[in-house]
Amino acid sequence: MNEDNARFCLLAGLILVYLLCGAAIFSALEHPFELRARRLWKQQLDNFTQRYRVNLGALHTLLRQYEEANGAGIRVDALRPRWDFSGAFYFVGTVVSTIGFGMTTPATIAGKIFLIFYGLIGCAATILFFNLFLERIITMLAYIMRWCHERRLRCAGVGVVSSREESSGEEDSLEGWKPSVYYVMLILGVASVVIACSASTLYSPMENWSYVDSLYFCFVAFSTIGFGDLVSSQRQQYESQEAYRLGNCIFILMGVCCIYSLFNVISIIIKQTLTWIVGKLKNHNRVHPLAHLRQKRLKRNTVQPMSSHCPAGRHRYMDGSVETVCDSETDAGAVADGVYVGRRLSGEMISVNEFMVSNKVSLALLQKQLSETAHQGPRQSYSHQNGFSGGVGALAIMNNRLQETSVDR
Repeated sequence: MNEDNARFCLLAGLILVYLLCGAAIFSALEHPFELRARRLWKQQLDNFTQRYRVNLGALHTLLRQYEEANGAGIRVDALRPRWDFSGAFYFVGTVVSTIGFGMTTPATIAGKIFLIFYGLIGCAATILFFNLFLERIITMLAYIMRWCHERRLRCAGVGVVSSREESSGEEDSLEGWKPSVYYVMLILGVASVVIACSASTLYSPMENWSYVDSLYFCFVAFSTIGFGDLVSSQRQQYESQEAYRLGNCIFILMGVCCIYSLFNVISIIIKQTLTWIVGKLKNHNRVHPLAHLRQKRLKRNTVQPMSSHCPAGRHRYMDGSVETVCDSETDAGAVADGVYVGRRLSGEMISVNEFMVSNKVSLALLQKQLSETAHQGPRQSYSHQNGFSGGVGALAIMNNRLQETSVDR
């Protein structure tokens, strides 16, 4: 089994364990409350039928009719119209953002058919917008981190060479510096928390929710889970209604963008962790009596070139190929004859074969994009030769696969 398949199987197993653990925890927390609610509802029905001498079957029929009306947006308390222009605009926003609260759904056949085609294009365009937003966030954060690093160097008395001097060939004091992807995750996490707390401060008094319920709604909405048990801006009247609805839309847009970007960065780090685990498992499985004999045979039949950029390099044998690992920290960012394109945070070089063949987003890819952006704009990448840009997240997965296909042809 190759590394990609091993990582996929490991991730599938971990997700299954995660689901089982989550189901056990939520069942322990919520099931007793569900049982109490059922007993209370049964007592209320019995008391109501006995007190007013109402036939229980007729009451059940009325309650089913109310459930149907509830699905069409009818509530006991007066709510805003669901299908006027402002209500319809709120609905299409939840569709294209994939939040899908569920409090408003099309009831006509024509509306349901139109939703299929409308959502197909709208969701795809919005996902592309989120990916482009993430790329611009990375660019902005890379420049900010470079500026902070330059300022820290100046405060420490270290001279920083300007971009003109850098282009003329003089040595740059920032040459060995690379912005960390973990800082990006931290900044996005802090931004998401600030937006959620600010939005909760608005929702709590306007919707008469507790602050915890407001935070819960923010995460459910921003992550596009969209249960629909709590939905903002649904009452018929609010104080400063237009300002509140505008603020609600801005908070949801900012929150969805930040949480989507944060999920992408966290998924990259999860993939890096899975790669590390698979590597450890492979090394552990290779320890058996015939391993030493196979390694000798491999050394005898394999040419071992030394890289000019890694004079003190060490060689490892992995599945019949030679991989050079630089010991020097300054050599970590070098690209030598198309052999190396980046550096893992652990200090290990990644080969072009691993970088180009892999169709997943890696920590090294995002780290490289950060580094290139911080050093005055991205350099020409291999993917641009065939017209496919790297991108981030799901966009990068597709572009890398298209790039590989064009290379094979």
